[in-house]
Amino acid sequence: MSRRPVIGIATQTLNAIPGQLPLCWVMSQRYVHVLAGLRAVPWLIPLLHDESVLRDTYDRLDGLFLTGGVDVDPARYGEPRHERCGVLDPDRDEVETTLLRWAMADHKPVLAVCRGIQILNVACGGTLYQDLDSQMPEGLKHDYFPQADGTPHRDSLTHDVRVEPGTRLGTCLGSERTCVNSMHHQGIKRLADGLKVSARAPDGLIEGVEGTNGQFLVAVQWHPEELTDTQAGMRRLFTAFLDAAKPRNES
Repeated sequence: MSRRPVIGIATQTLNAIPGQLPLCWVMSQRYVHVLAGLRAVPWLIPLLHDESVLRDTYDRLDGLFLTGGVDVDPARYGEPRHERCGVLDPDRDEVETTLLRWAMADHKPVLAVCRGIQILNVACGGTLYQDLDSQMPEGLKHDYFPQADGTPHRDSLTHDVRVEPGTRLGTCLGSERTCVNSMHHQGIKRLADGLKVSARAPDGLIEGVEGTNGQFLVAVQWHPEELTDTQAGMRRLFTAFLDAAKPRNES
């Protein structure tokens, strides 16, 4: 049996609670369970400042998975912080940007979701809307975050996206239209060079991008990991990523 691909997932900072909880690194279990269920080895990466340790970790990875999370620091794309920009995690921004730089140089497979598409665009030189409601007021509602009563659910389908034919994303999803969940208040404003649009929401907001150099580099604004049990196309998105990340020199 071939070796399972090892997929790196950067963690996120959880602030300390004095007298109760020390500073922690955390990550949603859903990402881990989906990857493990598809015969990958998820590797949670701490947000260390030691680049030599980070590089040694990266060298053991077959692919990189960028997950959802807090807002990307607007200082990374040269803008002042908007009053409705949310919680930031500069350590996570730095680690993911470094991992992306290495992965793109090596053509190592990358799959990115939600915040992941945003940090990818920023790492490649693009910019973001810091708050869609105030900076794109004519747009759709995109921030369907679950509330205390559990609604909407993380797998609630809230709007369609139009998928560009002939793209990797279109091949995976098997359709030029699909309905997705939506849990974000930021989004791509100026697309970075080296990326192309693979999907848009009805209001024109970019919902999918991918690389242009043949590398498996696919990113979506929604949360496909919440839809793999109900939509075959979302599951194929992950299996295509893991197939691209399959360890070399193995059948």
